Amino acid sequence: MKIIDEHTFEGKGYHPFLITDRWQVAYLNYAEAESLEQIEKLDIHHQTDEVFVLLQGKAALIGASVTDQNITYDVVNMQPGIVYNIRREVWHKIAMQPGSQVLIIENNDTHLNDFEFFELTESQKSQLRECVTKIVSLTEN
Repeated sequence: MKIIDEHTFEGKGYHPFLITDRWQVAYLNYAEAESLEQIEKLDIHHQTDEVFVLLQGKAALIGASVTDQNITYDVVNMQPGIVYNIRREVWHKIAMQPGSQVLIIENNDTHLNDFEFFELTESQKSQLRECVTKIVSLTEN
């Protein structure tokens, strides 16, 4: 009898794989939409914190304070094995290098019904890229 479950995901993008009645765990594997150059919007969750753990590769976790159309960014160069928490009601995004993988823990079904987006203007995208590249290089070496 097998009593320990194992999970892996080799595909691209976001993949919730362990969903209980209260929380879920997901892999976020690099996909083009996660590259710094492709970021078009910020996300927010109103009902849950969201935990991020870098498993491999390079990634920048981006927190943002949005007031009217002004944005202040807080960028972290993620380190493998460190647990990062984005509190509920905080705008955020992640930028990843190809080959990177992040583990995400949040309330169950967050990806289905607890999200809102803030579409970035071209100027805001440029500001975001500048803030991230000051902290971490996400180009392949």
